[in-house]
Amino acid sequence: MFKDRKEAGQLLAQQLIQYRDKDAVIYALPRGGVVLGLEIARALHVPLDLVIARKIGHPDNPEYAVCAVTEEGEPFCNEEERAALDPSWLEKEIKKEREEAGRRRKKYLEGQKHRSARNKIAIVVDDGVATGLTLRSALRSLRQEQPRELLVAVPVAPHELVNIFQTEADGVIILKDERNYLGAVGAYYQDFPQVSDEEVIELLRQANY
Repeated sequence: MFKDRKEAGQLLAQQLIQYRDKDAVIYALPRGGVVLGLEIARALHVPLDLVIARKIGHPDNPEYAVCAVTEEGEPFCNEEERAALDPSWLEKEIKKEREEAGRRRKKYLEGQKHRSARNKIAIVVDDGVATGLTLRSALRSLRQEQPRELLVAVPVAPHELVNIFQTEADGVIILKDERNYLGAVGAYYQDFPQVSDEEVIELLRQANY
């Protein structure tokens, strides 16, 4: 188990040390991923930015993600689930969550613009993976920006998703490749509190964005 997100970020940073002082950007998924992102950005001496992916929950079970969407680009969906949904409902949800992603960027980054991944080493960071939809959506969004190299760095993910990430990213750093996934990211941490908007803003300020 990881003690907390900070420790997980420090452990990931050790695995990414070859990118220190390189032309790289850390793209953290808020909110929890920003805690790890700051630790990695500090250790590697590279900038920290956000990639904001929002899940779209099933109408009968909002916690169950059927799609994910970033600020721009096409939504990424579980196509089997998508086929059973009302298209007009889904369209409204996509619009709503895309607007929410944009609102969060303005709030978190206080007007700072997105750092383009073009020709950069783009390292996508989160505090763990469950369904993988939001992370895969983030990868697709950043891939469209044509980075020189696109990496995934997370503390824990189910084994079947690790294989998928290896086809969708140029490099995958995962500390716990779990064949018997415990069902929730928080199960792998001793201390896993909710991260507030205010904490995200403060962490980004500390990164000297």
